[in-house]
This record gives sequence, structure tokens and C-alpha cells, in this order.
Amino acid sequence: MASRTSNDRRARIEEMRRAEHARERRNRIITIAVSGVVVAGLVGFGVFVLNKESEEKEQRIIEAKAPVTEEKSWDAKKLGRKHVDKQVSYPMKPPVGGDHNQVWMNCDGDVYKEPIPEMNAVHSLEHGAVWVTYNDKAPKGDVDKLGEKVKKTPYSLMSPVKEQSGAIMLTAWGKQVTVDGADDPRVSQFFTKYVQGLQTPEPGAACTGGLGSQ
Repeated sequence: MASRTSNDRRARIEEMRRAEHARERRNRIITIAVSGVVVAGLVGFGVFVLNKESEEKEQRIIEAKAPVTEEKSWDAKKLGRKHVDKQVSYPMKPPVGGDHNQVWMNCDGDVYKEPIPEMNAVHSLEHGAVWVTYNDKAPKGDVDKLGEKVKKTPYSLMSPVKEQSGAIMLTAWGKQVTVDGADDPRVSQFFTKYVQGLQTPEPGAACTGGLGSQ
């Protein structure tokens, strides 16, 4: 009788062990399967992010190379770059380059509500800034929208220029375009191409610490 009881106990223990081993095996299979799904998901997400970044980079390169329609260009080699104290009379308004004041206009996304000295703004162009200007004909909504874009863009500045021919104009060193409004695609093209663009005489020079710094 004792022997039968002992055998029954061993049989139950063995059955419990087999059940435990079966649970462990199932758990391992489930863990491996879940891990595989997670890894596959992470890999897929990583590939998606890399592809997205690559596409955005390619788009930026395309935009940077694309010509800006009706853009005016001046020979950069013929634009003076001396630091001068006397007043300079520029042949275009706003000026696209030339001799200028030794102090640049702060151009770290600065939006000026009043006219700024041209000679200081030209120095900012030399550092690779894009200068957005407007006159009284520019709709307030466009002015506000462009102001928000400038505020988000280092190496840019904005100010009113009452005497300019176009309602809204964008200027870089040796480059200028008149646009129809804030949503004109040439705005983004101009920023992409000329903010610290290849036309910049002094790439990497500061746009902070100049005239108008807070």
C-alpha cells in the first residue's frame, strides 16, 4: 500500500514537471515571437525614418538648386565689401550688397517694425542673411505670416522699406526677388537657396551681437 502511494506521488510529481516544462516552452515560444515582432517593427520604423530623412534631404537639395523665377542677380565680384563710415548711396532698393558699415544688423530671426539702416543690413547680407522687406502696399496678413517665418529662421531679418518698388521683396547678397505674397512658393525657395547659401561672402560669420541686439 505504501509502495502504491509512493508511486502515485512520483507520478503526480512527474506530471507536474511535464506540465511546468510545457508552460516554460510555450512562454519561450511566445517571448521569441513577440520579440521578433518588436524587432521587426523597430527595424521597419527605422527604415521608414531613414527613408523619410533621405527624401527630405533630397527635396532640400532640389529646392536649393532650383532657380527662383524672376530673380534678379548682380555680379558679386563687382559689389564692394569695404567697411566705411561715410554714407553709401546704393543703386537699388533694398540694396543687395556693396560697401557697408562695420557693424551688421542683428539677423537672428529679427523682425523690425521700423526702417533699419541700410549699411548695417548690407553687412548682414554679407554674413549670409536673407532680408525680407515690404512697403505700405503689402497686406497685413502677409506681413504677419512672413514675420513668423523670419522669427523661426536664423540668418534672416525683416523690416519695412517704404521706397521699394515691390510690395514684398526678398534680398540676399547679389540676389533679389519680388513675390506676390507670403504663400508665394518663391519665398521658401529663396530661403532654402540663400540663407547661408553659396552666394554668402562670409559664411558662418555671426548674425547675433550686432546692431539691434536685445
